[in-house]
Amino acid sequence: MKIVYMGTPEFAVPPLKSLCESGYQVELVVTQPDKARDRGKKVQFPPVKETALQYGVEVLQPEKIKGNEEFFNRIREIKPDLIIVAAYGKLLPLELLEIPELGCINIHASLLPKYRGAAPIHRCIIEGEKTTGITLMYMEEGLDTGDMIASRFVDVEDKNTAQLHEELSVMGAELLMDTLPNIMNGTAGRTKQDDSMASYAPMVFKQDGLIDFGKSPEEIERLIRGLNSWPVAHTLYLGETMKIWEAKALDEKSAEPCGTIRAVSNEGIKVSAGGRSLMITKLQMPGKRAMQVSEYLKGNKIEIGEVLG
Repeated sequence: MKIVYMGTPEFAVPPLKSLCESGYQVELVVTQPDKARDRGKKVQFPPVKETALQYGVEVLQPEKIKGNEEFFNRIREIKPDLIIVAAYGKLLPLELLEIPELGCINIHASLLPKYRGAAPIHRCIIEGEKTTGITLMYMEEGLDTGDMIASRFVDVEDKNTAQLHEELSVMGAELLMDTLPNIMNGTAGRTKQDDSMASYAPMVFKQDGLIDFGKSPEEIERLIRGLNSWPVAHTLYLGETMKIWEAKALDEKSAEPCGTIRAVSNEGIKVSAGGRSLMITKLQMPGKRAMQVSEYLKGNKIEIGEVLG
């Protein structure tokens, strides 16, 4: 069976590795173009490209897919039985979806129909979901609207996005490997999504990380976990950006204005938030690495009474 694999970030690496190491015939990998990294403009390969090259698989990196006849012709030449997609980064046109005989399937990092879209892991943490998971689905023109093949659950607990991202990427690879034989022989399940239950997970931007200390400590804690490791929740301290990597909600009332630093110790920075308290335990100031508050205080001072934000 000939497979074309489409993916770009680290999330899409474990499924590709599993396919190659399990002996599946991956004819081509399609990923986003290389990007210049930082100010030095050093070119950075997408993680999926690096993996494909390790396994000797041909790589294509089209600037665009829609209307790209040269790209479509290359896919038609391969005559793939199946296209597998994991976080490719762009919607696929119908012209491409109709090429493989067995269709196109997508590994999506949520329990569909909840959290359709680009940032399901970030958003499920920020919104306080107790469980999330992976859904394997047939693709159609809509945004993550296709029929579901299979899904697996995981507890969110107090994980951050980086931790959940790693767990779900491995789970996605496992679900794909377990389900692929049924897809190949035509016995895979196919369940329509209930659109009335749908929710969306739009892309996350840096400005989404600005902390509003008028919100409850629990909401702020979830924002911090949801934006770890990118773009990282942040506030202002004495005019400088303070990135906050870790914090915990306290069941402790506060009458001070929101954002006021109430106490500072090796345990953390206690801040008034939504009439209660938030304990910041890991931070990062400009030009410095992220560190626990106890380490930061060894060479720096945080003033009690100052207001964050």
